[in-house]
Amino acid sequence: MALHRTSRDAGTSQDFLTTRPQFARAGEVQPIPRLRLPDTEMDADTAFQVVHDELILDGSSRLNLATFVTTWMDPQAERLMALTLDKNMVDKDEYPQTAELELRCVHMIADLWNAPQSEAATGTSTVGSSEAVMLGGLALHRKWRARQAAAGKPTDRPNFVTGINVQVAWEKAARYWDIELRTAPMAEGRLHLTADEAVKLVDENTIGVIAVLGSTFDGSYEPVKEISDALDKLQAETGLDVPIHVDGASGGFVAPFLDPDLEWDFRVPRVRSINASGHKYGLVYPGVGWVIWRDSSDLPEDLVFHVNYLGGDMPTFALNFSRPGSQVVAQYYNLIRLGHTGYRRIHQASRDTAMHLSEGIDAMGSFRLLSRGDELPVFSFALKDDVKNFTVYDLAAKLRERGWLVPSYSLPADLEDTHVIRLVIRNGFSRDMADILLTDIAAAVSYFDGLSGPMPHDPAHTPSFHH
Repeated sequence: MALHRTSRDAGTSQDFLTTRPQFARAGEVQPIPRLRLPDTEMDADTAFQVVHDELILDGSSRLNLATFVTTWMDPQAERLMALTLDKNMVDKDEYPQTAELELRCVHMIADLWNAPQSEAATGTSTVGSSEAVMLGGLALHRKWRARQAAAGKPTDRPNFVTGINVQVAWEKAARYWDIELRTAPMAEGRLHLTADEAVKLVDENTIGVIAVLGSTFDGSYEPVKEISDALDKLQAETGLDVPIHVDGASGGFVAPFLDPDLEWDFRVPRVRSINASGHKYGLVYPGVGWVIWRDSSDLPEDLVFHVNYLGGDMPTFALNFSRPGSQVVAQYYNLIRLGHTGYRRIHQASRDTAMHLSEGIDAMGSFRLLSRGDELPVFSFALKDDVKNFTVYDLAAKLRERGWLVPSYSLPADLEDTHVIRLVIRNGFSRDMADILLTDIAAAVSYFDGLSGPMPHDPAHTPSFHH
């Protein structure tokens, strides 16, 4: 079964692409098969124009308020990335300086997250947080299995404990590694995992509690320190010693700069590993993530491959093999270019813009906020109960007419009947753009309020958002 399917009838004109005459050489203006290789080659500029013309149908990434992924970088970073696209990150013998930059990033990020010995940090770059999650989960599983076997206990029923708001990567990790995923449901006023809910689900087969620093659904931080304190109490009462992995996919590059006193990282002894996306609030274009362990004992040695270069030893642990070094180079560029003050300035501006936007939406009177953007610069809102003429899906569709890409969706159990819009504010989204969005939302609400009745909906086409 293909992941990309088409219902296009075979043999129609839609099965071919055409080139514009002014971009083709004489005799080269001919249909291009859409789903099979052409019989002959074409001029590079012609091929470029064909692809370029199709891509203009994509939405504008700068107006995409659904994605957490970075959509703007310095031109200097783009130049560095272009220069290093051909360097294979896995080939550390051939490209030792690229490997050195990765190692420096690991040390810097470990220090940022207050690792006890950041100069001897154990960690690796990944393609993104999804791969980092897989590696963190696999390490937890192997450590738990070794403890169980040493105690003569069964090893066939491991489980993760998370909130139901956890990112889909954890569902994948659980399924791929045959681990039960125990999720705490949402409730009114509780949109993420709390200490009480976590402890309810823990037993001797729990390989780790996953705390999320920046929920995908509303941008809120889960209370890592409170969860750890509750697990300390549980250990004192039962002897169960359950580690915490922090999924800092977004918050891992926000909290250290904007909330430095918040204890969520390796300052909490029970936190054994942390992952983050360099391509989210690490401010790098898509394709890089990081996972760091508290110390080398938290990463089972049989999962580590050792690579020697320049007389040194670099432990590597990844699911992926070949990948370009450009994203790692861009991450190092950002770290030395921005430093603490630069990241703080950028993320504070994003948070200020998010809160300005949430306050403006709240003041309109049609909406109720589920969060305000005062943790991650991310917030979600729903319609008030007395609003009947439109839904959040209608609003998202109306805003798309102006080019805005906003996600609308229902919350998971037990709040499936709550439908929300979530806005993600990133570097490059200015206060001026926020004011334009507020104007467009107000205009959309005015349009819906002027209708004689609710917007009609086709039940065969239930609106949804997949991200």
